[in-house]
Amino acid sequence: MSTTITAQPGTPFIETTREFAAPPSAVLRAHTDPELIVQWLGPHGMEMEIVEFDARSGGGYAYIHRDERGEYRFRGVYHTVDEDRIIQTFEFLGAPGEVTLDSLTLTDLGGRTRMVTHSVFPSVEARDAALESGMSRGITESFERLDKVLAD
Repeated sequence: MSTTITAQPGTPFIETTREFAAPPSAVLRAHTDPELIVQWLGPHGMEMEIVEFDARSGGGYAYIHRDERGEYRFRGVYHTVDEDRIIQTFEFLGAPGEVTLDSLTLTDLGGRTRMVTHSVFPSVEARDAALESGMSRGITESFERLDKVLAD
């Protein structure tokens, strides 16, 4: 399945759309269960270590991705976690202070799920820097890995 990443020029937003061959409850569980999220979040070849993971409204998270080039640390706060959406902040500690507000919405397509994420960056420049850092590859490869987790 293909992933659509939309970043309109001159705006601080990125929208990502992807469909999965699994019901929304399974896609949500893959986002909120630490035993599952370590299996798919990140590009191919990345290992993930969870430092903190409390996927509930008011909870937080911190994790480290590692590959042969080094470590990449991330953290955020869950503002809302319910059966069809997650609203959270996201910060890559390699660019401290460049916090995004991310909303993820799950739509039931009769046993399949459409997932739409909307990320709001603090500036167009921050959004463009994220895209230039390889964010699109990370998103696409993460979702390829998520397909495999959902198939198990």
